[in-house]
Amino acid sequence: MARPIVGIICNHYLMHDQYPVHAGGTMNSEAIAEVSGCMPLMIPTNPDYVTVEELLASCDGFLFTGGRPNVHPEEYGEEYTEAHGDYDRNRDAITLPLVRACVERGQPFLGVCRGFQEVNVAMGGSLYPEIRDLPGRMNHRMPPDGTLEEKFEHRHVVSLTEGGVFHRLMGAREVMTNTLHGQGIKSSGPRVVVDGTAPDGTPEAIYIDGAPGFTLSVQWHPEYAAAKDPVSRPLFAAFGDAARAWSKGQIARPANVA
Repeated sequence: MARPIVGIICNHYLMHDQYPVHAGGTMNSEAIAEVSGCMPLMIPTNPDYVTVEELLASCDGFLFTGGRPNVHPEEYGEEYTEAHGDYDRNRDAITLPLVRACVERGQPFLGVCRGFQEVNVAMGGSLYPEIRDLPGRMNHRMPPDGTLEEKFEHRHVVSLTEGGVFHRLMGAREVMTNTLHGQGIKSSGPRVVVDGTAPDGTPEAIYIDGAPGFTLSVQWHPEYAAAKDPVSRPLFAAFGDAARAWSKGQIARPANVA
């Protein structure tokens, strides 16, 4: 039987500083294939190549990945400054309307890091350009040195809402996560429910209130060692279940959602 197709949102890069590519981390494809049980399909996020309508018709779900480029501040009503870092307007042009369309249709998606931020912006929220500069906030950025394992190691607790979506899914009120991001939610969109926070109050887990389908998103990177991590595995497994339901013409909310 054919596996459900999950579109993996790619980022634009220059290979060897001159050759333009669309690329995504192998760990994203691995998590979708091995834990979600779906077929990963890399999506070049450029409106010159694909349309939102084509993507909705071709995929059973979407993984909104992390990436170095940030959502452009104009998308949430602020002026660009150097603190906002690199950006990718072509990705913005695809992902933001795609999020809104998925919410409306009940088509499942999972947001990760930048993808988490995209979901909030798409739903009317805003972002801080650099949360480590805020009083009382910790540095959530990736450690500059060390091995891949050291950069993705667990660094802080995320506290989940008692009886909430993520608590029910993961079976724990507190989970340990990695952290590799500079930006963070400033104001959440009107329908964005913050269901988990870091010790400094930074939102780390969200979903969309009243959405008919799977809309869970996290600020950390659960795709790293997803098959072995007790927090990542149920998240990707539930997402895979939702994509399988969509492929059969059904809309499946996570079993843990009331």
